[in-house]
Amino acid sequence: MSRRKTERLLNLVICLLATRRPLSAEQIRQAVPGYDRDGDEAFQRMFERDKNELREIGIPIDVVRDPWEDEPGYRIERQSYELPEITLEADEAAVLGLAAQVWQRASLAEAASGALLKLRAGGVATDETIGAGALELRLDTRDPAFPALWDAVRDRRLVRFDYRGAGSENVRSRTVEPWGVVSRRGRWYLAGFDRGRDAPRAFRLSRITGQVVTVGRPGSIEVPPGVDLRAMVGFPEEPVEERMAVIRVRQGACEGLRQLSRVVRTGSDGWDEAELGFTDPERLAGWMASLGADVEVVDPPDAREAVIRRLKGALA
Repeated sequence: MSRRKTERLLNLVICLLATRRPLSAEQIRQAVPGYDRDGDEAFQRMFERDKNELREIGIPIDVVRDPWEDEPGYRIERQSYELPEITLEADEAAVLGLAAQVWQRASLAEAASGALLKLRAGGVATDETIGAGALELRLDTRDPAFPALWDAVRDRRLVRFDYRGAGSENVRSRTVEPWGVVSRRGRWYLAGFDRGRDAPRAFRLSRITGQVVTVGRPGSIEVPPGVDLRAMVGFPEEPVEERMAVIRVRQGACEGLRQLSRVVRTGSDGWDEAELGFTDPERLAGWMASLGADVEVVDPPDAREAVIRRLKGALA
């Protein structure tokens, strides 16, 4: 199912759930994005298909015929749509709570909120309990490459990016057929087929530098049947030698960093010097950038440059 159709069906469900009275086809056409630009016949065909598809997946759309109205009205009764009361054990509720915290943003939230705004602007009363906060899905990651790769996996498009190998400062261009984006132990990976190496590979997102570029048309990539994405990133990683970063730390600040440092030397200019062990410059850069003006990475050069890139990106 295309993204445009998915958004239209979602908006239609929200529209019919939120209204307090049945809506005519013309009111739905004006309120739901994806309908208002089509001609009358095209709209009627699309609307009929959408109603049938929603009913096939178990969403009950009621047709209400008012003797005082020429056209039937449509709505979704919340009692028929909503699940019955669900009782969860403590551990089950904890798992659902963790899953809910994973999400940070989704493009469908804006479209869904727009449908409600159109309804209210047209004078149709809506249920205020269904709002942007309840509709917005959230997905959080600090890796800058994540949004572009997520879109590429969804659209099945080839990607090209620069990648720094484990324990190395060498950066090479990779052309990859993206199969999926997977989280493992707090780190995000792209699993796919590396055309340069002619083999399936997994890439840690924190090692991708620069922009991710999509190549070709949507739908040009096929994911092999039965591929196990988690298995692709589940093997033990190659051992990476720990390195040492030299960091200037403002006196009286960053107590957590000081506790984790191997050595902290007191300075006379309002700054101390800490030596902190690390293996991944990008992860170190994300932490250091979050501390703002209280830290300055002095060495090694690749870690310092990684912090500068993060700060420049935030400024932009």
